[in-house]
Amino acid sequence: MNSGQSKNGLVVKEYMLESGLVKVYNDYVISIFNEGTTITLERLLQLLRIMEIQYENKNFGYISIRKNSYAIDPMIYSYLRELDCLKAFAIVSVKEIDMYNFNIEKLFYKKPMKFFIDQENALTWVKRRIRS
Repeated sequence: MNSGQSKNGLVVKEYMLESGLVKVYNDYVISIFNEGTTITLERLLQLLRIMEIQYENKNFGYISIRKNSYAIDPMIYSYLRELDCLKAFAIVSVKEIDMYNFNIEKLFYKKPMKFFIDQENALTWVKRRIRS
């Protein structure tokens, strides 16, 4: 377990999965998936187990840092939207293609989801959504 202070707060735990890095904080998760990976249901289940362990019956948010290019099976959003405690889903990227993809992903997720070009603004929005 790696823990320590970052600009986002205290990292509770870090997971290096086959698909990428997942950093768990007290009330949100940040993921950075690897270049070229595909986020399938199987890979989502790994992430869901982490969320279940860390946030059982506790509201939390999710921030996806899209610095690498990877594919997402849009059907995973039907599973994510079933998580009642997941109150905010933020995507952070400066790439135009990610903005287009976000507009499609939003159609599948159907819960509070927002696109940001800055991680700090995403974190502020996520924390606000968790508190409300």
